[in-house]
Amino acid sequence: MTVLPNSPHARDIKNVLHPYSNLVKHEEKGPLILDEGDGIYVKDTEGKSYIEGLAGLWCTSLGFNNERLVEAAANQMRKLPYYHAFFHRSSMPAIDLAERLIEMAPAPMSKVWFANSGSEANDHMVKFVWYYNNALGRPEKKKIIARIGGYHGIAVSSGSLTGMPLMHAGFDLPIHNIMHTGSPHYYRFAEDGESEEDFATRRANELDQMIQDEGPETVAAFVAEPIMGAGGVILPPKTYFEKIQAVLKKHDVLMVADEVICGFHRTGNLFGCNTYDIQPDIMVVAKQLSSAYLPISATIINEKVYQPIRDFSGENGVLATGFTYSGHPVPAAVAVETLKIYEEMDIASHVKKISPVAMERLAKLGDHPLVGEARGTGLIGAVELVKDKETKENFGPEVAAYCGEACLEHGLILRAAAGNSVAFCPPLIIQEDEIHQLFDRWEKALDDTLAYVQSENLMAAE
Repeated sequence: MTVLPNSPHARDIKNVLHPYSNLVKHEEKGPLILDEGDGIYVKDTEGKSYIEGLAGLWCTSLGFNNERLVEAAANQMRKLPYYHAFFHRSSMPAIDLAERLIEMAPAPMSKVWFANSGSEANDHMVKFVWYYNNALGRPEKKKIIARIGGYHGIAVSSGSLTGMPLMHAGFDLPIHNIMHTGSPHYYRFAEDGESEEDFATRRANELDQMIQDEGPETVAAFVAEPIMGAGGVILPPKTYFEKIQAVLKKHDVLMVADEVICGFHRTGNLFGCNTYDIQPDIMVVAKQLSSAYLPISATIINEKVYQPIRDFSGENGVLATGFTYSGHPVPAAVAVETLKIYEEMDIASHVKKISPVAMERLAKLGDHPLVGEARGTGLIGAVELVKDKETKENFGPEVAAYCGEACLEHGLILRAAAGNSVAFCPPLIIQEDEIHQLFDRWEKALDDTLAYVQSENLMAAE
C-alpha cells in the first residue's frame, strides 16, 4: 500500500514480532509506539495524541488512566502477589470474581475456570466439551462447529475455530473435528429478495443439514460470537439465534457463546447473549472483564456440563488441566474492581444513552461513496468499503488498510477488519462530544481514502 506522508514514525524495533505487520506494511516506516494514555486518548512517543477508537483491541472499556484499577492491582500485589488454583487451593479475589460472574451470567451457570486470554479460554472450552462427552460415554461426539468469519483466538484449537483462512495458513490448522458453517452476514451473503428472517432460516437449515450429514452422534458443540468482531463486526440477522438454537436443541449440541468482545455492556446490554436472547451452555469472557489492565479470561459452564466433568475427573483421579496463572489473584482483583466500577458508574445506562449518538453518526457514514454498509449496535460498529454500491464489489485489503492509516493522520486509531471493513469500538466511558470528534476524524479519513482510490483508478468503472 501507499504510505501516507508525514506519518508518525517511531524508533525501529528489530526484535519485536508484530502480528499482522505484513498486512499494512508498517515495516516501511517502523511501528507506532504508544507511550501514554488518558481517558479515551493515547499518545505516541513523538507526543501526538489519538482517540483510541478500538479501545486497544476491543477491550480497554474504562479508558487508559483509571486509578482505581491501578490501586486494586497494587493493593493485591502487596497483600498476595501470586497464588495458584491447583490442588484445591485458591485466593479470595478469584473466588469473589467467580461468584460475581455466576450471578451476572445471562443463563444459569455453575462453575468458572480462569485463564489469561480469550484464546486460552476457548482452547479450554474445547477440552471441556470433549471431556464432557467422554464422561457421558460418547467418545465419537467431538466435532465442534464454528462459523466462517468468526474469531475465537489463535491457540491450536481456538485458532482452528477461528473461521479465517489467514489464521490457518502455514500453521497446519484447522485441526481434526473442527468445522465451519456459513457466515451470518446478511448484506454480503443474502440472495436477491431474501429477507433477514429468510436468510436466518437458510443459515439454520444449512447448520441442520451439516449436523445430519456428519451424524448428530458426532457433533458436540456450536460456538458463536453474538456479534462477530474481528470478522468485520457482523450483526446476526433477525431471528438468527432463535433458529440456530432450535437446531442445536434438536440434535443435543451444546451452545457456546464467545462473549470475549461483546461481554460487559459493549452491545448495550450486559452481554451479547442478553441482546440476542442466547441461552448458552458454556460462555467465554475476557477483554472488558478487567478493562484489559491485566490479562484474565474465564470459561463459564452450566451444571449440565459440570456434573459429568466432575464425576469423570473423580474416576480419573484429578481434572488434569490448568495454567500456572489460572485465577492469578492480581488480575482477578482488578477484574473484581472493574465490575464494581461498571455498577457504580451505571455504565449500562451510559451506554444506552450515548450509543444512539454513535449509531446515528455511523449510519450517516453509509452515505459516503466508499461505504457499502454501515452496521453496528451499542458501542461497536464498522463500515464496509466497496468499489460499487450496487454490485457490492469489494476492494482489495489495501484500501481498508489505507483508511486505517489515514485515520492515524487525523489522530484516530481504528482497525481494518476482515480485509474490507473498518471497525470502531471505543472505550465505554466515551462522551457525546468525543463521539462526534471520533466520527469527524473518521469522515476525513474516508475522504482521504476516496481521493486515494480515485488517484489509483480503483473505483468501479461507470
